[in-house]
Amino acid sequence: MPCFSFEVPKSYSLQTRLDKYVSLVCPEMNRSKLKSGSTSITLNGKQSKLAAKVRSGDKIEIIWEDSIPNDIEPENIQLDIIYEDENVTVVNKKQGMVTHPASGNWNGTLVNALLYRWQLQKIKIDQNNLDCIRPGIVHRLDKDTSGIIITARNRKSEEWLHEQFLHHNFIQKEYIAICFGKPKEMSGVIDTFIKRDSKDRKKFCVSKTTGKRAVSIYQCVGIYERGNETYSLFRIRIKTGRTHQIRVHLKHIGCSILGDPIYSSKTSKTFSSATLMLHSYIMKIRLPMQKKQTTFKAFVPLRFRKVMYVLHKTFKKVR
Repeated sequence: MPCFSFEVPKSYSLQTRLDKYVSLVCPEMNRSKLKSGSTSITLNGKQSKLAAKVRSGDKIEIIWEDSIPNDIEPENIQLDIIYEDENVTVVNKKQGMVTHPASGNWNGTLVNALLYRWQLQKIKIDQNNLDCIRPGIVHRLDKDTSGIIITARNRKSEEWLHEQFLHHNFIQKEYIAICFGKPKEMSGVIDTFIKRDSKDRKKFCVSKTTGKRAVSIYQCVGIYERGNETYSLFRIRIKTGRTHQIRVHLKHIGCSILGDPIYSSKTSKTFSSATLMLHSYIMKIRLPMQKKQTTFKAFVPLRFRKVMYVLHKTFKKVR
């Protein structure tokens, strides 16, 4: 990774935002680039925000992940299509696929695949407005979460769907997850605030008073025990769509998701090679210009079926 170092001259008499000062020194490094491409920004050896003030004598160091390309290319990537018409494409996203291009993942994304499928030309990137690299994307799934994602094929459909996701009107999303441990209650509502973790900016955490409200409704449909190992199968409906919401909420009730490299510190004796066991299973939504909901379902993926086979065969189902 490239590293850029700056030292503010002793003669510099102003107090300037870090991002503005960097763009003065290197005009090609504007705020959008700093926000999307940098993995670490330090001011005098300490992690810093872009809004921090810099003064004479300050030392700035930026570790850069990669440069933003000039355009996003269509790519012939096979997709599992659940439904498609002139307005939408509904995809069963495979685990490991990133939804849209971003720092570190400028190709191989769902957007690259859709551009090819929709027979569209490559997208010229506006360095000052990175929203241009997300055509048709009205919601997203984490890279390691598989399952249903709906995309818009035209501007009118994008506005229609965006309105539903914004207010969660006429939309229902249900996930399945396999977790460590067992919950105190077999069903319930998790209603908290979620904010970015101050100790690790890549993570989120539950907060009592600050952040964005997040609501998840869960039902534990099975508990499996063998020796000192316990696993639970969950169905979860979300009333809000916060980043990492289900992963954070399940950890909050003591049931971190099996195979979660970010939010689970537990290791599994039986499923040591498990990847994130979270799947977007059912979506009910009003398609563009429709009054009634349409229900879509993404079949349970193989990685889930393999784990459940072992649980049913070698573990005791206690609930």
